[in-house]
Amino acid sequence: MNLPNMYRIRQKFDDTRVDDIRETVKAELGGLSWSAIRPGDRVAVTAGSRGIADIAQILGAIVDFFKSLEAEPFLFPAMGSHGGATAEGQVAMLAQLGVTEASVKAPIVSSMETAEIGLTGDNIPVFMDKSALAADHIVVVNRIKSHTKFKAPIESGLMKMMAIGMGKLNGAQLYHKAAVPYSFFKIITDAARMVLTKTPIICAVGILENAYGQTAKISVLKAAEIESQEQDLLHLSKKMMAKLPFNEIDLLIVDEMGKDISGVGIDPNITGRNRDILGVFPHPVQVKRLFVRDLTDGSKGNATGIGLADITTQRLVDKIDYAATYKNCITGLSPEKAAVPMHFGNDRDAIEVALGCVGLVSAARSKIVRIKNTLRLDLLEVSEAYAEMLQKRPDLEIVAGPNCMEFSSEHNLL
Repeated sequence: MNLPNMYRIRQKFDDTRVDDIRETVKAELGGLSWSAIRPGDRVAVTAGSRGIADIAQILGAIVDFFKSLEAEPFLFPAMGSHGGATAEGQVAMLAQLGVTEASVKAPIVSSMETAEIGLTGDNIPVFMDKSALAADHIVVVNRIKSHTKFKAPIESGLMKMMAIGMGKLNGAQLYHKAAVPYSFFKIITDAARMVLTKTPIICAVGILENAYGQTAKISVLKAAEIESQEQDLLHLSKKMMAKLPFNEIDLLIVDEMGKDISGVGIDPNITGRNRDILGVFPHPVQVKRLFVRDLTDGSKGNATGIGLADITTQRLVDKIDYAATYKNCITGLSPEKAAVPMHFGNDRDAIEVALGCVGLVSAARSKIVRIKNTLRLDLLEVSEAYAEMLQKRPDLEIVAGPNCMEFSSEHNLL
């Protein structure tokens, strides 16, 4: 099969970023009144499972600030069912993110025990981490971004952290089920509002990242303004979000997927691919075939999202930890995302099969986009079929090419 030549290109995105993480956190926290904090008060700070840029620095700066008020801050994992849904696994997951007791200079109190704090208007129980509930104050920390399952005024961020993350396994399992009849937006907002009413939330720290995966904005919000301000921050996050350079794609090649890349391994907000019991949200990108080449080491075998691909490799399949993958997908009511697609012994075979399944377009004329993963979209490759469009796009810079697709002696892409 004659494969097309490829251009290496660079996309230009908004590169707004926070230069001094610790000073920014200190300044943002310093802008609020802290008369409610008394010496010796225990302050519980959420620590999530996502690979957020600068998270160890941000959490460390929060700890430092409350220590300066003579309070006693501690971290607690707020990550639903992640980390194998065990206390030890969640501490280990934080360590992978660089968040340890040594790095943040505070204890990490990890437990899967929860307490029921009440019922929503739909009689859905709301759960809360017991150790956090016993604290004098709670600080909610999370990145605000598009969710991978639904679109609404509130998606992935502070409200979701209060509902699902702080609800541990009990909350994560129940809310995903309840989202089917009631919608994720309603479940998250109803549960988070009860958390705000029934628990000692004192403030929240919302984090935005730019398209290069860098911290772009840090906002400290009073408890009463979390819901309204998160909506504005989500809108800003979507404006800064990276995207693929073209919408019509015959074959999208993704070099790596993993839980450290996206909650579903391959972000549907980038690829447009979204299989879910809640329905499929509209997206401008139309990918005929999606080939994912490998699983990141950081994913630790969790291949949640592999079911969004059409084709993969034997080497990726060999890395799958089915217990971790199934646990994650069952909790999220997404068994389809654990479905292993057709897989081949090398990349060339996979590519040739994929291009043979896109219709009448010849392989040499096919529209191919190759990316490292769905987080890193600034440097990528596109086939010659996009040559004319490249000339009309000032936001795209040709770095090299067009050159032939290069393979190793084992027929894998270099």
